[in-house]
Amino acid sequence: MSNRIQDKKREVILDSITEGVFTVDSDWRITSFNRAAEEITGIPRTKVLGQKCSDILRADVCETQCALRETMETSKPIINKAVHILDARGEQHAIAISTALLKDESGKIIGGVETFRDMSLVEELRKEIEGRWSCEDIISQNHRMHRLFSVLPNIAESDCTVLIESESGTGKELLARAIHNLSFRKDKPFVAVSCGALPDTLLESELFGYKAGAFTDAKKDKPGRFAIAQGGTIFLDEIGDISAAVQVRLLRVLQERTYEPLGAVSSVNAEVRVITATNKKLDELVEQGQFREDLYYRINVMKLELPLLRDRKDDIPLLVNHFISRFNRLRSKNISCVTDEVLAILLAYDYPGNVRELENIIEHCFVLCQAEIIEKKHLPASVCPSSSVDKVKTGEITTLKQMEILLIIEALRRNKGNQTATSKELGINKSTLFRKLKAHDIKPDAYT
Repeated sequence: MSNRIQDKKREVILDSITEGVFTVDSDWRITSFNRAAEEITGIPRTKVLGQKCSDILRADVCETQCALRETMETSKPIINKAVHILDARGEQHAIAISTALLKDESGKIIGGVETFRDMSLVEELRKEIEGRWSCEDIISQNHRMHRLFSVLPNIAESDCTVLIESESGTGKELLARAIHNLSFRKDKPFVAVSCGALPDTLLESELFGYKAGAFTDAKKDKPGRFAIAQGGTIFLDEIGDISAAVQVRLLRVLQERTYEPLGAVSSVNAEVRVITATNKKLDELVEQGQFREDLYYRINVMKLELPLLRDRKDDIPLLVNHFISRFNRLRSKNISCVTDEVLAILLAYDYPGNVRELENIIEHCFVLCQAEIIEKKHLPASVCPSSSVDKVKTGEITTLKQMEILLIIEALRRNKGNQTATSKELGINKSTLFRKLKAHDIKPDAYT
């Protein structure tokens, strides 16, 4: 009788918990299943008691990486592991699970307990945020990037030649891929060529191909990148580095939509969209006589400029989270975030290598970090303030308040003290900006 009363009390306690809870014995059979677990899975406890937990939850880790089995074997609890389960209707749910051992009064292990939280709403919000802040594979919440996102569908639909000008590491190829993926050519090849990496003779054969016998080692026909990209898009990176001879051949492709492979006696149609990119100012090269003016106007039908990372520092927290998620998948780690101190250092850094450099910094941290949070000691030495002068320059930023001050000041500086433009860039109302300026004692006139 006393055992029955004790079991009833335990059931009442478990049912009062908002998280799903179930326990298993040493044979992995469910011995208790609370009300929250019923609601999350859609399965009544009468149908699960005595059943194996893997048959009920059908989680994506049940067969290979069962968290409860790991805890039973190592005696180490697992906290907030993200998994997916199938509910009673066969629909997938995201949950976060935690596990622990069950012991009797003598300390003998008699089973395990698992708690789980429904993360479906959180996952939906994450997807909504990613959708709102991304275009194809480009992640940003910056107002300049979003203006770019808004015109990309029109540019993609037009099929015109595009020139992308920006520094190295800003994501020019990502932007070119986004244009391709939004266009009617999306099911055809996207072919990228780094023009600056090849000498003239190799670049010509790489772009246009050659016929057998065109030169000594040409044993058989080889298609060029234009042939491979037929019907799709060819992306010519570092276009400012090509020689005058290659410029002439490329001009003909753009004018006549035909080209001749090396050693060929007839022309080939080029049904290809051309997107070019450079980290140089082509108009200046034209003035210096280093780039053909007629070719410049052919490729400059639509010019796009990607902002530098130091001009869109409001994207850094978003990009850091994006790269952490990416490297977690690639390296099978479970790093959750960076410390406030690390984020402050990353916000204060100037990024001469732009987004690519930030990605490399996070990858460097992943090599050194063996815990779940990236700390200052994991950062490359080149990123951290090395002197007292540097520390004063970065403001010794260690709190969220100080980060907010830094972001506001840098936005004011970029907009020459204009509060309307600053509020738009930061994505807040002008009245909100006014309150923050007053609260932090920031004088906009100092940045005009």
